Amino acid sequence: MPVRNLTLASGRPWAWRTVDFVTVAILGAAFGVVFWGWDAVYALVFPLFLGFPPIIGLVGGVWTIAAVVGAAIVRRPGAAMLTEGIASAVELLLGNQFSLIALVSGLLYGVGIELVLALFRWRRWGYGPLALGIGFGALVQSFWGVNLYYPDWALGWKLINAGSGIVSAVVIGAGVGWLIVKALAASGALDAFPAGRERHALPERDDARAE
Repeated sequence: MPVRNLTLASGRPWAWRTVDFVTVAILGAAFGVVFWGWDAVYALVFPLFLGFPPIIGLVGGVWTIAAVVGAAIVRRPGAAMLTEGIASAVELLLGNQFSLIALVSGLLYGVGIELVLALFRWRRWGYGPLALGIGFGALVQSFWGVNLYYPDWALGWKLINAGSGIVSAVVIGAGVGWLIVKALAASGALDAFPAGRERHALPERDDARAE
């Protein structure tokens, strides 16, 4: 099977370009509107989880997509946290039932994924590292959120809540986020970024198969 390497950002990892900042801002604003809309959906579906509240984390993955998309497109340190932070700030400004908690949660998702990507020295931007990173971000946010909202829950319920949040972040945040990036790259909208340049690159030769 031909293998294609993931393209890294041009220049040094920290050498942000103007187009990187502009893209992060646009993505953050767009996802902020999505987050705000999801707040309303959350309010509607919340009663469905009253029978077993810990699994409410299953709906949280939507609030993690911005971090994954920002990281996968720009591929620079801080891209995930900035995109998620801007999205959460827009969500807050539009008004919701969470107030400042939404902003803090977004920053925790962003910090979590950035820490994992830093372990890879910002050289691994595939679905695996992004899923691992946003899963860790969901764990961090869950630990903070569950102790804020439900400090009296038993440890087992807290662990189930964290697990459901991680699953949602990996499946929805990383999975849907990755598909969004691939679709944008295929459309040609990301030609100024590594994800777009990969579309034009030829797959590496599979020597074993060629022989």
